[in-house]
Amino acid sequence: MNEHIIFDLDGTLIDSAPSIVESFIYAFASLRIIPSKTITSEVVGPPLMPTLRMLAGQDDSELLQQLAAKFKAHYDTEGYKKATVFPGVEALLDTLSQSGATLYIATNKRDLPTQKVMKHLNWGHYFKGVFALDTYMPPLAAKPLMVARILDDYQIDPAQAIYIGDRYEDGLAADHNHLDFVMVTWGYANQVKTQLKASWVECLDVKALQSHLMTTG
Repeated sequence: MNEHIIFDLDGTLIDSAPSIVESFIYAFASLRIIPSKTITSEVVGPPLMPTLRMLAGQDDSELLQQLAAKFKAHYDTEGYKKATVFPGVEALLDTLSQSGATLYIATNKRDLPTQKVMKHLNWGHYFKGVFALDTYMPPLAAKPLMVARILDDYQIDPAQAIYIGDRYEDGLAADHNHLDFVMVTWGYANQVKTQLKASWVECLDVKALQSHLMTTG
């Protein structure tokens, strides 16, 4: 099996969509702004500021910062606690840890709520490293750069590693770094089947993912 397994977080290991959606709705309602599109779980996954820019339908820096502050105030205090673990994931992490694999997280979620989620779930012992774009200073621009930093910082051979996520963009981050990629379909991405590249593996449930991880690499 692969020695190093890098996971996305939202939509892959945890379902945080309800609390994130709730926090976006709260932010817009607090400032009495009507979003440019209905806020659903489709907005979960990308970084905060691009999502707010898309939902606001404008690029007013001051307004976007106000929306971000409202979102963070809501999500970082109570919202993150509402994240639930997808069925079978905790058992998977136990199995992988016991097998000797080294686990990491690479997420577009901000570092502060990511660390709070890790503490809330008592997951710190599973992962050698947990990384967000703003874990680094200055913050990284995109997930491919974050995965590259993880590989470089830990001197990981891409041939001995794999990335697991639920969005097309996760697959591109893996491709950028010459990693094998598994697309899990229990997350938030739409039209996964039409976007699945020939070199990617699709797993419909956690059992299938565990089987793939334990028999490849």
